[in-house]
Amino acid sequence: MVDQVQVEQLTNTEARPLAQDMPPMMPRPRTLSARETLAQEKFRRALLTPQDASALLAPVRAPLEQVEEKMKSVDADVFAPLANAFLELIGQGGKRLRPALALLAAGLHEGRPDPNSPRSHTDGANGIPAGERDPHALIALAAAVEMLHTATLVHDDVIDGALLRRDAPTLNASWSAGATVLAGDYMFARSAQFAAETGNVRVINIFSDTLRVIVDGEMRQLSDRNDFYQDRQAYYDRIYAKTASLYSAATEAAAVLVGLQPDHVTALKSFGYQFGMAFQIVDDILDFVGTDATLGKPVGSDLRQGTLTLPFLYYLRQLPQPQKLVSRLLHARQRADEGDPGILSATVQEIVQAVRASGAIEAAHQEALGFLDHAVHDLAPFNENLCQRSLLGLCAFVVQRSS
Repeated sequence: MVDQVQVEQLTNTEARPLAQDMPPMMPRPRTLSARETLAQEKFRRALLTPQDASALLAPVRAPLEQVEEKMKSVDADVFAPLANAFLELIGQGGKRLRPALALLAAGLHEGRPDPNSPRSHTDGANGIPAGERDPHALIALAAAVEMLHTATLVHDDVIDGALLRRDAPTLNASWSAGATVLAGDYMFARSAQFAAETGNVRVINIFSDTLRVIVDGEMRQLSDRNDFYQDRQAYYDRIYAKTASLYSAATEAAAVLVGLQPDHVTALKSFGYQFGMAFQIVDDILDFVGTDATLGKPVGSDLRQGTLTLPFLYYLRQLPQPQKLVSRLLHARQRADEGDPGILSATVQEIVQAVRASGAIEAAHQEALGFLDHAVHDLAPFNENLCQRSLLGLCAFVVQRSS
């Protein structure tokens, strides 16, 4: 039985990153600089206008196509069924936000030069001169990031027993669990190969450390399922490991590859973290407010699997006797484990409707906006260009999306 004190502990912890080297949620300065004020104004305006993801990615459309082609490259001697499944998985696509953020972050060096900066170059960059940059290394990095993400999805589907993703059958639906895991392993190997192609030891270290964090996070998520004794920090640890760590690696590694100065590398590392945390919180909101059609999976899937997310934690905190709901869920889970899943499905659907009708959704939404405010703050030091405008627009898109 979970008592009231334990439920309160679920929501009384401030967000802090799992890894020691991740940027903390530092308090914003009371007085913003002109650049920070301008960036915030642009972000607020973007929130009031529907953002078109395709248009926002236009500045990096050509390199994204190169990333796509690189991801689809398969050695001729690869086991044919594996090669076919690999190409099918890559072809299912998605918005490709992770490689896009890497490419856009790299493009921030092309802003108008700051005449007051002693480090300004003739091309307006504060890093490696344009002629010395290797575009192939950046494509390899972006491909590595997306391939790593796709590999984690394949393994997630095995862990969750998922048969559908984005309304398409998963590999797990037609292959055995063992074969599916091996297919995911192949994709992990390809992502590592792409990372190695950058030829940058620091980027390779960022990539390998991110893989460690992701695997650690998956283990934590499995351990935390149906654990109502966990505190709220466990949620932040999970979504950092699951989502924000890879966004952060994408933007940090891109900044390293184009040779940005150390404080700009730190800013972009933080930007990816803040963006990724907000992205996952919105994902968790959509699991309650979306539809089966828009999500490509049943609404309330996380709760059905025993994964506690921010909207549910806020809802639980609002209840006068939260332990009663916890007991109902644990009983329904036990019945499902005994072969009667109907009561669990009905209980989850009832809770989904209750969460929708409560203030929990708005509370989680405001928390996502808080992370995005920090992300916008991280973009302020960069000179204005198309890539910066796209990144600001994508911050607004994160909280506007329905899938």
